[in-house]
Amino acid sequence: MRKLLWLFLLTGAAATAQKNFTIQEATYGQYQNYAVKSLVAQQWRPDTHTVTYIDATYENLVARNEEGKWAESTLLSKADLVSALKSKLPNETFSFRTFPMGYSWSDINTLQFEAAGTNNTYIVLLNVTDKTVKSAVAIGADAANQVLSSNGTSAAWLKENNIVITKNGKDIAVTNDSDKGIVNGSDYTHRQEFGIDKGMWWSPNSDKLLYYRKDETMVADFPLVQWSERIAAAKDIKYPMAGMKSEEVTLVIYDVANNKKVILKTDGPKEQFLTCVTWSPDGKQIYVGVLNREQNHLKLNKYDAATGNFIKTLFEEKAATYVEPLHILTFVPGNNNQFLYRTEKNGYEQLYLYNTDGKELKKLGYKDVVVTELLGFDTGAKNVFYIGAVNNGLDRQLYKTDLKSGKTVQVTTASGTHSAIVSTDGSLVLDSFSNTTTPNDVSIVNTKTNKATTLFKAENPYTNKTILPKMELVTVTSADGKTPLNGRLIYPANFDAAKKYPVMVYVYGGPHAQLVTNKWLGGAGLFDYYMAQQGYVVFTIDNRGSDARGRDFEHVVHRNLGVNEMADQMQGVAFLKGKSFVDASKIGVYGWSFGGFMTTSLMLDQADTFKVGVAGGPVCDWKYYEVMYGERYMDTPQENPEGYESTSVIKKAPKLKGRLLVIHGAQDNVVVQQNSMEFINACIANGKQVDYFLYPTHEHNVRGKDRVHLNQKIADYFDTYLKK
Repeated sequence: MRKLLWLFLLTGAAATAQKNFTIQEATYGQYQNYAVKSLVAQQWRPDTHTVTYIDATYENLVARNEEGKWAESTLLSKADLVSALKSKLPNETFSFRTFPMGYSWSDINTLQFEAAGTNNTYIVLLNVTDKTVKSAVAIGADAANQVLSSNGTSAAWLKENNIVITKNGKDIAVTNDSDKGIVNGSDYTHRQEFGIDKGMWWSPNSDKLLYYRKDETMVADFPLVQWSERIAAAKDIKYPMAGMKSEEVTLVIYDVANNKKVILKTDGPKEQFLTCVTWSPDGKQIYVGVLNREQNHLKLNKYDAATGNFIKTLFEEKAATYVEPLHILTFVPGNNNQFLYRTEKNGYEQLYLYNTDGKELKKLGYKDVVVTELLGFDTGAKNVFYIGAVNNGLDRQLYKTDLKSGKTVQVTTASGTHSAIVSTDGSLVLDSFSNTTTPNDVSIVNTKTNKATTLFKAENPYTNKTILPKMELVTVTSADGKTPLNGRLIYPANFDAAKKYPVMVYVYGGPHAQLVTNKWLGGAGLFDYYMAQQGYVVFTIDNRGSDARGRDFEHVVHRNLGVNEMADQMQGVAFLKGKSFVDASKIGVYGWSFGGFMTTSLMLDQADTFKVGVAGGPVCDWKYYEVMYGERYMDTPQENPEGYESTSVIKKAPKLKGRLLVIHGAQDNVVVQQNSMEFINACIANGKQVDYFLYPTHEHNVRGKDRVHLNQKIADYFDTYLKK
């Protein structure tokens, strides 16, 4: 009996033995077998104290509410949806793999979601009380960018480059441009810079549609070679390179009742940018941020929605570097004459209360907190809630600000990352919290008493499964000796301080990105931990120029991308070299996109430090990058020839000493392949050996199952040339 028990214990232990990640787990394990327990598609039901989300089976919409002491109950099932749709549309067949992830609440009783039938796709409004479909607006199976009107009776959608409105079962062709260079209603206007994520906006009373009209007929074509055809063919895209001709954009108002159009009179140079597009709550005016191509002068203008006429400029912003509008206006509920505007004009992106005459009523910023997400208001719009970056950008906390007094209260306190949604009345917050030692704590917080009710505390998904290497957050001083920089150090598995280990520096370094945060895993992906399991020290630092630290921290990059960023990365290298366990002769670097540019730059400018590099989708000369992003940070090649010259890695190819692998997607429409091809050509011309790998069917990122192949290639390259 004892022998059998001992045998059982041995086999049981073997079954749960810890192991290193497979390359598949290192790629997608965070979202699959190592996923941290969390709520899926959580939302507050309007005008209630009820939270809804999709359950663990992904088949039911469930709810927790205050009245039920936050116990979980089923509100609506996938089967309920199918039954309701079948009753409304008996000639259609519907099937759902999961409950619709993109559901939203239109009001206290109405869900909005999309449903694909055998004949059409529908935008559906469903009453959850009686489980009946209120409306189902059919749109084409090939529809894109679909937007439902405020009253739920009409949908605007794109058929290639034209806009169609479906109303009362009939399709209305809003535009009929046969030239594909005229693009209507697309969210890919100004290449989705300036916070643009929509190209069409219904008026509040659903009688008009406002949309972008983008004329890019004059923009140069760039060929993307399609390799799958018998004879490879070129697919041309419009790609406005820095300093070259850019697109011309206007805003058009379409009146649904009379089928007439009005063009907003956004006078000025044709190549200016139109941003922050916002309807007034009464539908009588339209507000637009008009930004010059130089991106250093913004005008917030008001226009008449009936005539398109310019009314007035509310205010202007100018900067010696650049002005970067990223958000639409947020009108104060119940007040058509006041709105919130987000800007970093005084050093940190914060909220300002304005009236519609353009008068600044109140600065609502708090200390050096950077607003990262505006959440909403409480009853009567007395207070506004937002998430802000604090603790030198490491933490995310929830704040509440009184609109009248400007007084701000920090609602959450635990150091780490809080992701929150606020109930309609502002009295309750659903808070999901993590830090480097906490996978995910989910609770309901009363904003008046600060009392928290825990819904669950997620377990560590790695316990008894794998040896998760030790990680710690560190601080390094910037190259100017003034600024603390956030770093993340992952130690090799089975770390022995008496040994020396090779290093993989993972870098991005560019604007609007932050790799190191005080949350679970320190913000790292599992591939970083996989490399640590293979015996590497894995190090990352957020240099000046990266996100969530304020205007001056980021704008230091202006006209010289990569220069100060590299100087800060070398401060990180100095930090590493101060560690007895780091093998200073075996330091490598890996990054993608801006990180690919940084990787290549470091391999060349710091050739005696970095032995191995893997650069994915790298910008190699900023003159090959697009107007909107490239000119913001570098100005044009004509205006800044010295900056373009000094930051071009093509010009620096003769400096290469180590082993460098360049990877590119052949269909990359963001960093076009010409960048890396020109660099490879320069290496050949200078007798420098460089490795090159192409993913023929991928764009800027390698996705899907091929991502596993990519990560294996990166790991193999470091093992071959750095580890030995």
